[in-house]
Amino acid sequence: MPDAENGDPAGVSDAIRCLVTGATGYIGGRLVPLLLHRGRAVRALARDPAKLGDVGWRGDVEVARGDLGDTESLSAAFDGMDVVYYLVHSMGTSSDFVAEEARSARNVVEAARRAGVRRLVYLGGLHPSGVELSPHLRSRTAVGDILIESGVETVVLQAGVVIGSGSASFELIRHLTNRLPAMTAPKWVHNKVQPIAIDDVLHYLAEAADTAVPTSRTWDIGGPDVLEYGEAMQVYAEVAGLRRRLIVVLPWLTPSIASWWIGLVTPMPAGLARPLVESLECDATASEHDIDSVIAPPPGGLTGYRDAVARALEIGPLPSDPRWAHVGRP
Repeated sequence: MPDAENGDPAGVSDAIRCLVTGATGYIGGRLVPLLLHRGRAVRALARDPAKLGDVGWRGDVEVARGDLGDTESLSAAFDGMDVVYYLVHSMGTSSDFVAEEARSARNVVEAARRAGVRRLVYLGGLHPSGVELSPHLRSRTAVGDILIESGVETVVLQAGVVIGSGSASFELIRHLTNRLPAMTAPKWVHNKVQPIAIDDVLHYLAEAADTAVPTSRTWDIGGPDVLEYGEAMQVYAEVAGLRRRLIVVLPWLTPSIASWWIGLVTPMPAGLARPLVESLECDATASEHDIDSVIAPPPGGLTGYRDAVARALEIGPLPSDPRWAHVGRP
């Protein structure tokens, strides 16, 4: 289904055909050019294709208008695709993102079956087993389960804190550390996280298009470093040339109070801050360690947290994203 504007990009008729949902978002917008670089034929899905009008790769892809809430539009967009990347999250955009995510996942499954899609690839979140998860993490886990149980071959990659300029997780660290030399914080600053650099996330996603997998299931992905969330803020401060931050833990701070407080000291919208804060109530480290059995690490190995932060600071905030318009370098 080439769009009327540019049709099928030349020379890709025999390439693996990948559709990227969330192409206007943080992950999807970075995955598309990597897929193109690797010789994939790419179709980008957008509710408003005009939002892709100025991206540098626009002339190299098809653009399909579609909405995850509209199965018919998805069926048309998925037609002829080998792989569908599910990279859309309703967090911060829906009053009931849990129900919205489940409906969207079921619509994607139905459309994928109709179109004969060979593989689904989904990016979920790291979480421990056997504990009560936040609504955000519970929702992302449920979406992964819906896709895995669909009968369409599915690769679910689960990542925690993604380190890159513009990533909501990283911008939370950046905002809090830049603006607050001293801060009170909830007890989750002592929880463990396993950050992963954005380039490493993109590597795993791109490889997932055609890597051989034994079955549909989840694979955890994380960087080489495991540290407390508060320690992650201190390392950021050191890399950014800031003095060590004073962090006073107040165990009684609830997610509601913490997200309200974050809304006061950062430009992060409450609808985005609350789910992020709630997801920090448990450790975010890899439970499974067999990703290398299906996807080898990037050439040169995984990026350490300190190096990932340095890279993100080199790039700086993204002026095109209004959420971070007021973020300045330290």
